[in-house]
Amino acid sequence: MSNNPSDAARRPGRGAGSSGFVDVTEQRRLNEAREAGVAWKKWGPYLSERQWGTVREDYSEDGNAWDYFSHDQARSRAYRWGEDGLGGICDDQQRLCFALALWNERDPILKERLFGLTNREGNHGEDVKEYYFYLDSTPTHSYMKYLYKYPQRAYPYSDLVDTNRSRSRQEPEYELLDTGVFDDNRYFDVFLEYAKAGPEDILIRIAVHNRGPEAARLQLLPTLWFRNTWSWKAGQTKPALRAADGAIQAAHPELGDWRLACEGVPELLFTENESNAERLWGQPSASPWVKDAFHRYLITGEEAAVNPARSGTKAAARYVLEVPAGGCSVVRLRLSAGEPSGAPFGEGFEAAFAARLAEADEFYARITPDSLGEDERRIHRQALAGMLWSKQYYLFDLDTWLKEHQAHPLAGGTRQVRNAEWFHMFNGDVISMPDKWEYPWYAAWDLAFHTLSLALVDFDFAKQQLSLMLNSLYCHPNGQIPAYEWNFGDVNPPVHAWATLFLYKVERDLGREDLAFLERAFQGLRLNFNWWLNRKDPQGRNVFAGGFLGLDNIGVFDRSAPLPTGGTLEQADGTAWMAFYCQNMLEMALILADRDAQYEEYAFNFLQHFMWIAYAMDRIGEHGDEMWDEEDGFFYDVLRLPDGSAMRLKVRSMVGLLPLCACTTLEADVGSRHPRLLELIQLFRERHPEVVAKVAPTTEGYVGLNGRRLLSPLSRERLERVLGYLLDENEFLGPHGIRSLSRHHLEHPFVFRVGDQEHRVAYLPAESDSGMFGGNSNWRGPVWMPVNALIVRGLLNLYYFYGDDLRVECPTGSGTRMTLFEVAQEISRRLAGQFLRDASGRRPVYGDSAKFQEDPHWRDLILFYEYFHGDTGAGLGASHQTGWTGLIARLLDLFGRIQASDLLQMSREQLTERLTREQVGGRPRE
Repeated sequence: MSNNPSDAARRPGRGAGSSGFVDVTEQRRLNEAREAGVAWKKWGPYLSERQWGTVREDYSEDGNAWDYFSHDQARSRAYRWGEDGLGGICDDQQRLCFALALWNERDPILKERLFGLTNREGNHGEDVKEYYFYLDSTPTHSYMKYLYKYPQRAYPYSDLVDTNRSRSRQEPEYELLDTGVFDDNRYFDVFLEYAKAGPEDILIRIAVHNRGPEAARLQLLPTLWFRNTWSWKAGQTKPALRAADGAIQAAHPELGDWRLACEGVPELLFTENESNAERLWGQPSASPWVKDAFHRYLITGEEAAVNPARSGTKAAARYVLEVPAGGCSVVRLRLSAGEPSGAPFGEGFEAAFAARLAEADEFYARITPDSLGEDERRIHRQALAGMLWSKQYYLFDLDTWLKEHQAHPLAGGTRQVRNAEWFHMFNGDVISMPDKWEYPWYAAWDLAFHTLSLALVDFDFAKQQLSLMLNSLYCHPNGQIPAYEWNFGDVNPPVHAWATLFLYKVERDLGREDLAFLERAFQGLRLNFNWWLNRKDPQGRNVFAGGFLGLDNIGVFDRSAPLPTGGTLEQADGTAWMAFYCQNMLEMALILADRDAQYEEYAFNFLQHFMWIAYAMDRIGEHGDEMWDEEDGFFYDVLRLPDGSAMRLKVRSMVGLLPLCACTTLEADVGSRHPRLLELIQLFRERHPEVVAKVAPTTEGYVGLNGRRLLSPLSRERLERVLGYLLDENEFLGPHGIRSLSRHHLEHPFVFRVGDQEHRVAYLPAESDSGMFGGNSNWRGPVWMPVNALIVRGLLNLYYFYGDDLRVECPTGSGTRMTLFEVAQEISRRLAGQFLRDASGRRPVYGDSAKFQEDPHWRDLILFYEYFHGDTGAGLGASHQTGWTGLIARLLDLFGRIQASDLLQMSREQLTERLTREQVGGRPRE
């Protein structure tokens, strides 16, 4: 890409004006939503892929959410807190929902929702056993495209459960393709597209392709229903659906009147979104027409199952399609408030679809770097589409939920249930999910990573997501940020300050600086920072033990459980996370101090916290109880025993690499801008020279490029030693990114004995073979996108300080010396290589799957897995966790826009402008 701004100005979409910037159509919608409150985002893909088996729906005695509300019950049981469906949409409070239902006339169950294995059924934990793809979406959801692959044979429910249950942890998962159900291409590709003719006028097109060798029948049931709110609270007005002139008319006391127009003359079916109590519990149902009526009507032939009066709270249009071999059948619908102007399926219908698709193409052409090739563009767009599709309306009122469980601690509750201390919480927002099946609830630290990529397409939404986690209805009054639904009180890495700072800088350089956002976040984060100090460093030693901290089973012990040795574990990663947190808070305070001098005191407070933490990791002299091991040149966790003695647990893992990420640079003018801060630093230097001596750079008065200052727990010499491990292909550097555990432990496992019990850590490139850490034991060995992205960020910050003066071997021992920018670029290249076609035309992410590698109807459909095989790059874990794996879009964007010289020649502000100049997802109207 040219670095000449005048070249960029000549791109399509730019025109006359002071800046030469002209908004593309989709950007104008984003502007209208932000500036004028136009409801372009009122409708979107806010429906979960799985509501069954979630904590919210769990009213069991033992807290076993999976078994209490199973997939088998889901078709018959009304949900309490949310809804799910295939490729569905709903309004932003999930009052009215739309999704697909399918029947191939062979399945034992009407396909209304996705199926997957529960935690105990899968040999490597829970796993969705379906093939569906988020192909496209604009940020306002003015255009969306989804694909579901539906077998023409009976879906093998029992085979998937029984075979996976019988497999050991040493065997691979048994996947849907392995069952043979897709053999001979006997399946339907069901493409579902949405296009908005207006904020409340949604066009729907369903194209069913028969990929098989013979004609095949499919019963297609586009379904409209109301989330059941009336059963849970007295006095609620019940909404209604009814047949009207060949359409389904919807009336809701808050949402108003809506109409689903259905092309042709489909049979309209009606029932109630009420539980089938007779099937579930052997009790009389509240209504003769219940949630599973369409299943019973089609599959068991119960004509009385549907309401003959053609009214209710759940309705479907039944289309019976005979699709020829290799052919396609199309069904069109239109969901709109009131009556659409003109004929609902006239020429304007297809014209609107064509326009929305063209505008989506225009939008992505605008935000995608010119330097990306065709396949890179495909990855970039599908990653962002997956993130936009993974929004979900999330409702959870803990006060009500705990009272319903007789467990509210302030209302005489006597039962012990999870999350009882979070009774203040009320969540009711559209939230970015890690995955709407495996993880149909938010995860706070995942969400911070999501915002970096979401900012490429919808900056306003990205910023709003970060603000949610510090909202008083989410964040605990004691300052703790909620972790995730299974246990809000668990501890996630503190990455929200970093994400907040990133978004603030992006918005500032878009010409729309929001100091109020930064200051609100800063104050909320101060409370959270103090929670960390008080709860996770109880001895005040500036070393932190936060539990699993997002790294699951990477250590010797289950770090969320009491240690078998007694004593405590001082975590290199927890301590590095806090050093990183200090640096982010320091930077935020310095920005705010430019407008308010009192923030200089805050800045110094976080600076000295960082210095004490860096010193605690590696004190002056040789000590056996600190994290840095001088002999090995690496950081390790420290086990402190009850007798006061301590030892390093010499496992080379991601915990020892995270201190590399805890680095930041300050511009040369920081002292002149903040003289009071300079005085305080000098006083600290005089009082604690031994502490200052451990903060890089260690040479007195040494400054980097352009007078920049560096804060890092690693001196240059120690940085080079850690990089030697990082870039060694026999250690951390894998073909497709940085491994979480060193490959060294393949031949040299770490063994620790407690009595007659042996704790062993060995390199495993895929899932763990240990059940010690719960159902999903998967951290040892694989490549994870979020920590790789943080390493890339750390390397770029270090390059910003050292420049071309520091070169290292990459790979170690190869003789090839690279700058840290080139190293960051190489790691990013390897990460992207998981998804891109290699020289043989294969995508490493799909491993040995011939269907995905060779079939033209599969090979360009990209899944963004939770993590990746440490040696082959094959996708593992949750198959739709575009959330943090969507960071690949940010990395492609980053290295598609900048060169190494940019970092050296430009100020930080100029560099940020370069990175954001073409990103219109948050650009103000000019």
